Amino acid sequence: MRASEILNKANHRDFEYPKRPWKFYQEWNKAIFLHWELDAKTVSPFIPKSVELDTINNKAWVSLVAFDMNHIGIRNMPKIPHISDFHEINIRTYIKCNGKSSVYFLSMEGSKRSSCKVLKAISKFPYEHSKIRRTDFSYESHNSFSNNSLELIYRLQIEATKKDVTDIWLTERYAVFQGYKNKLIEYDVHHIEWPIQPILIKNLELNYPKFNHLINNQPNKVHYSEGVKVLTWDKRKHKL
Repeated sequence: MRASEILNKANHRDFEYPKRPWKFYQEWNKAIFLHWELDAKTVSPFIPKSVELDTINNKAWVSLVAFDMNHIGIRNMPKIPHISDFHEINIRTYIKCNGKSSVYFLSMEGSKRSSCKVLKAISKFPYEHSKIRRTDFSYESHNSFSNNSLELIYRLQIEATKKDVTDIWLTERYAVFQGYKNKLIEYDVHHIEWPIQPILIKNLELNYPKFNHLINNQPNKVHYSEGVKVLTWDKRKHKL
């Protein structure tokens, strides 16, 4: 799917994408979503005071997303060898800022040191290196720096998921905000609506010491997606 075709599919968004040209291309493939429903007061300390925690049915959510990051590149330039493709795990919560329903990252891990170093410098996202191994039915990660670990065994279900309101609320997010020093970094993104299907979690062992009171071995919702092609606009900076 070409960029023009991706841009033409925008009816699923709750706000318009920027009129200025997009800058980065990437793909989020073979994505596993694990979601936990939480009291807002439990999640609020993890986000800047300048943004509003987003809730649904008076509940906040935190999600772990494990996926393959592929084909990262700058518009009209070839992708960077050894940087563009790696496994990623991020932990995120959901906020509102500048009138946008958005994502705020609590943690980001990548399987390549070089990718983490370059992307952290460019994006200001909190990337850390983690040893990640993936097969067709498992996803394992061990981060010796933060003592984070994930061991997941799963099976995919063939049928497509009939999305409910919460499924859409969790997945269809088209802006990212991130605190960095005394700034708030904003990225706009665009992709087609996430195609999701059921996934059966056969075994899940999580240990994220900083977030163990937010995420555990029994998520409230799970999703799988073959992935989306993503256009991203250059960052903007705001004062915290």
